[in-house]
Amino acid sequence: MIQAGRHSAPLNRRDALSCAAVSVALLALGGCERRGGDVPFQSIDVSGADWGRDFRLQDADGRTVQLADFRGRCVLLFFGFTQCPDVCPTALSRAAAVMQRLGAQATKLQVIFVTVDPERDTPAVLREYTRAFHPSFIGLHADQATTASMAQSFKVFYQKVPTGGSYTMDHTATSYVFDPTGRLRLAVRHEQDAASLAADITRLLKESP
Repeated sequence: MIQAGRHSAPLNRRDALSCAAVSVALLALGGCERRGGDVPFQSIDVSGADWGRDFRLQDADGRTVQLADFRGRCVLLFFGFTQCPDVCPTALSRAAAVMQRLGAQATKLQVIFVTVDPERDTPAVLREYTRAFHPSFIGLHADQATTASMAQSFKVFYQKVPTGGSYTMDHTATSYVFDPTGRLRLAVRHEQDAASLAADITRLLKESP
């Protein structure tokens, strides 16, 4: 199940519809079926997906960042927000643990955090937040319209939820992995552990020419 970023309570109707859309897409691609006798990835294999092909967002220094900038490396992409109390810190802590497990190959993985709350997640806030987990992690942002379009292209659901005088964000908790050639290959469940994710990324790195 894809969890909401605000808490781990059961998904509401909109969350369920988002999950269903992702599930249908994954089923159409064959999920984690074996290929030529190979052991399947422990993440969800989405190789051949016709969605989530690219991103074009701004980094903390105002530079435009796109997928092609990381050719030759795997990219681990996650959508969230800096005031998230549990799901986002857990996902980024797992990513940091993956970096540690990769050892010398850690330089071949770029972790990217895309905010779904650009109203509060300023460039300075994003920089401080991502670097608290690992100095190489990058936080990206865009205006509201671009954020919505980018999230939709990755089948990511999010919505603002009022909380008294402020608000929080519910959002899809799936991470995505691109291989070094820039192809979307894996959808990572929130509950997946660092060891199995590191193994999947190592496999993708070995597959690259």
